[in-house]
Amino acid sequence: MQTMRFSVVAVVVSYNRSKLLRECLDGISGQSRKPDRVLVVDNASVDGSVDVVLSHPLKPDLIRLHHNMGGAGGFVAGMAAALAKIPPHCEAYLWLMDDDVVPQPNALSGLLDAASEAYADNGSWPSALGSEAVWVDGRVHGMNKPRRRLPTRRGRPQLQASVHAYQVRSLSFVSCLVNVKAVQAARTLPRAAFFLWNDDFEYTSRLLKTGIGYYVPASRVWHKTKVFGSSDADPGSRFFYEVRNKIWMFRFSRGNFTTVEFLALLLATGRRWLLTLVRAHDRRLILHCLSRGLKVGLATRPVSNHDMFAQEPEVQSLIDRADQ
Repeated sequence: MQTMRFSVVAVVVSYNRSKLLRECLDGISGQSRKPDRVLVVDNASVDGSVDVVLSHPLKPDLIRLHHNMGGAGGFVAGMAAALAKIPPHCEAYLWLMDDDVVPQPNALSGLLDAASEAYADNGSWPSALGSEAVWVDGRVHGMNKPRRRLPTRRGRPQLQASVHAYQVRSLSFVSCLVNVKAVQAARTLPRAAFFLWNDDFEYTSRLLKTGIGYYVPASRVWHKTKVFGSSDADPGSRFFYEVRNKIWMFRFSRGNFTTVEFLALLLATGRRWLLTLVRAHDRRLILHCLSRGLKVGLATRPVSNHDMFAQEPEVQSLIDRADQ
């Protein structure tokens, strides 16, 4: 199968993990099909991460934020900057990942091959595709493996040449290839206010409500998290963001889902929170985060991307262009 030539911009979000960032950039550099540009968003790191970017042979573009805007804010800034340099009507994808992701050599080519196969099968380009993420010991990371889309509304449920690739309803930003035209059609970016947790789930479920997306095991990356586990592993104080952001999703992203999907999300969330509590080392902390997350999620709404970047005027202007 001949893969169409796309313009691909890799967007890497980094915060105080200089060693992992170097491995990530080395992995991108070693791709059989290299991205056309690489852009790194540094979230006000103080560990020499900026020096890694400036000295790396890839010579990535660098967006250096003055404040840590979290993974969500980093992707908003990086996507906005990447979109600003893509010519109108250009066939392009954004390849999104955190700094603890190390792509294996055929990661990008595997995604692009699947995109071409999906177009041949479905008559339209997929809105998003995601890689298989494995931990340092080779086990598939449950936190990054999405469920199948059931029922499939249109398009092939599975791809044949891209072995074991199947349609999904959402994806994580751990090696996620996002179609620029789908982003432009949506006229919006992820929600920076989420800071971390669920920003990728909310955004890709938005794109894939009507768009088609695939999980592609033929594209593989290492996801070098500190511990192996799924999203209900013991999160500590970060559980606050899981709860607050899910409540925000229930309140303000209801339109991303059908009624059946929304009910399934409610049930899955309740189960995940219960498992998190049961498995926690410090249940008092989890209960505190649950209570606080519920209160904040019910009493507030996500601040706009424009307001989130009030202290980053140059980035703010790029975000405003993308969010119109």
